[in-house]
Amino acid sequence: MLEDKNEKPVSELDQLGEFGLIDHLTQNIKLQNTSSKKGVGDDAAVIEYKDKQAVVTTDLLVEGVHFDLLYMPLKHLGYKAVSVNLSDVFAMNAMPKQITVSLAVSNRMSIEGLEELYEGILLACNIYGVDLVGGDTTSSTSGLIISITAIGEGEKEDLVYRDGAKENDLICVSGDLGGAFMGLQLLEREKQIFGENPGVQPDFSGYDYLLERQLKPEPRKDVIDMFKEIGVKPTSMIDVSDGLSSDLIHICRQSDVGCTIYEDKLPLDYTTVNAADEMKLDPTVCALNGGEDYELLFTISLDDYNKIKDQQRVAVIGHVTSDKGSYQFVSKGETVHELTAQGWNSILKKD
Repeated sequence: MLEDKNEKPVSELDQLGEFGLIDHLTQNIKLQNTSSKKGVGDDAAVIEYKDKQAVVTTDLLVEGVHFDLLYMPLKHLGYKAVSVNLSDVFAMNAMPKQITVSLAVSNRMSIEGLEELYEGILLACNIYGVDLVGGDTTSSTSGLIISITAIGEGEKEDLVYRDGAKENDLICVSGDLGGAFMGLQLLEREKQIFGENPGVQPDFSGYDYLLERQLKPEPRKDVIDMFKEIGVKPTSMIDVSDGLSSDLIHICRQSDVGCTIYEDKLPLDYTTVNAADEMKLDPTVCALNGGEDYELLFTISLDDYNKIKDQQRVAVIGHVTSDKGSYQFVSKGETVHELTAQGWNSILKKD
C-alpha cells in the first residue's frame, strides 16, 4: 500500500486540456434515475423531483488534511468521497439520487491517476444507484481537492432531522464504532516506519477490517431500508462522522434535551479492541471520539423498542433525558462522566 507510485508510465494532464479531460473522464456515464433529466454536457444539470422534498449536502476533501495519498489509493479515495456525502443524505432518512464532482488538481496528478479516482467515484455511484450529473475541474497549487455535492429525495413526512429527540427516546447506533480511527492509526504507524526505512514492508496482518473502515467506508443504506421494513421512523438522526460523543451532543443541543449512554452498550468489533490494546489506546475513547465511522446514530420512541431489539445491525446504547445540557456517560464501573464534543481530531493533538 505504501508502494512507489512512479513505477507505471503516466500521461501528463496537459495532453488533453481541461475540456478534453472532462470528456475523457465522463464519457461512460449513463443516467440511472428518472429524476435525472439532464446530466454532464450542458451548462447545468436538470433534476425533477415532482412532489418529493430535495435534500442537498456538500463535503470538501483536501489533500494533507482529510487524506494522505501515500497510503490512500486513488480508487478508494474516489469511493470514499462519494460515500461520505451519501451518508449525509441517508442520515436525513432520504435516498441519494445525484452527485456533482468538482476537482482541483495539481500538476503532480496524471491522467491515469484521475482515471483511477473516477473509477472509485463511478463504482460508488453504481452500487448506490446515483447519477453523476455535473461538476467542475480546475488546477491547484497545493495538492488534490475534491468537492462533492449529493442530492437526494424523500417524502416530506419521512424526513428525519437532528431536532426531534424527546425525553425517554432510546439512543441507537448502527454497526460498530472506533474501527475507522484505529485503521487510521495503523496507516499512520506504518507510514512513519516506511519513512524511516523504505525497505520495510507494512504489516497489516489481521487488520483488514480496520483498513477498510478507514479507506472504504460504506454508507448505511441498509439501515434506511430496515426502517421501512419494520415500520420505524427515527425521531432524530445523524451520521457518525465527528465521533459518537460530538454527534450525539449535536442531536441533544438541537433537540433541547440531555442524554445518558452506557459504556457496556457501545458496539466495538474485536479487531478494534485488539488494535487499541496493541497501540496502548483506550478502545472506549476510540469509540466515543474516533469519528469517520459513518454509522447512523438515531433516537426512536420507546414504543418502537420491540421492533428494533432483535435487529443485529443496531445497538441500543442509552436514552434521552429532559435535563437539557446534561450529557452523561456511565462507565462499566457505574461511574458517571460528562460527555464532551471533541471530534476525531482531538485525539491526534500533541501535548
